[in-house]
Formats: sequence, structure tokens, C-alpha cells
Amino acid sequence: MAEDIINRVASSKLRVIDLEDYYPKGKRVLFDIKDWLLEGFVLREKEFRAHVAAQDWSQYQDCFVALHCSTDAIVPDWAYMLIAIELETYSQQTIIGTLDELESLLYAHIISNLDVSEYEGFPVIIKGCSNKPVPANALVLLSQKLKPIARSIMFGEACSAVPLYKKR
Repeated sequence: MAEDIINRVASSKLRVIDLEDYYPKGKRVLFDIKDWLLEGFVLREKEFRAHVAAQDWSQYQDCFVALHCSTDAIVPDWAYMLIAIELETYSQQTIIGTLDELESLLYAHIISNLDVSEYEGFPVIIKGCSNKPVPANALVLLSQKLKPIARSIMFGEACSAVPLYKKR
């Protein structure tokens, strides 16, 4: 006589939070300004402003944009600000930095506004595997936010979670 298989994880008080569920929808764009600089290194204001004026900014509608310069040029802050002002009408978010820094900033904002009250007093697993880019910094921020309220925090999957914290 075969015994029924019981899913103890499903019947436990264990709560799983998957940051992939909060991944902001929208194309990520790395905008390199080096082509707008003389030989990739010298910013000439008049020419730079002409490039900004001629650019079709509507192509960045609903995108997340990371502004950067891939050369070692010294770019004045106002240059990035000028581009960001133009993008403000179209992009969801514009930063100066890399795509990794963009993702980290997006998740920092999401986690700071995340209501974690449903996890209070419960053991929590922060899901580890995801198909979308969840930055490690987001996992750290989430664990810090959960620590004061969760009974315990683990990382990974229910079948192989790594214990991180247990309330005394």
C-alpha cells in the first residue's frame, strides 16, 4: 500500500519572496555619449548641444536609460543633466552609470517602497534563482528590510535553502 506524498513546504508557514516578481517592465538602454565628443574625448559645448537638439528622444519612450561615456573623457555634469532633461519626457528612469547600476537603483527604490508586513513573524525564503537580472545588492537590501520582522530568513529554494538569520 503506497503512502500519499505530502508537500510539507506548501502546508508550512514558510513564506517565499521572489524579487523577479517585482522586475520593472521596460527596455534597458546604455546611452554612450562618446560619439558626441571630439575624437571621443573632448566635449565642445556648441557641437554637443547640436547633437542633443538633433536627437530623436522619442525612441526612448518607456525605457530605462543609463548614461555613460565609454572613454576616459572628463565629462562635465551639465552634459549628462542636459541629456536627462530631454529624456525626462520619455524615459521611465535615467541615471548616470552602467546597466548594472541602473538595475541596482531600480531595485533599491522598489525595496524601499515594498510592504513586507505580510512576512512579519514568519520564516521567509528569499528566492535565489531567477530568469531576470536581480542584482545582488537587491538581495542584501531585502534581507536587511526583512530582518527586523521575519522569524527567520533563508536564501535559495525551499528544497535547499541556506539559513541566513534566525530571531533569538
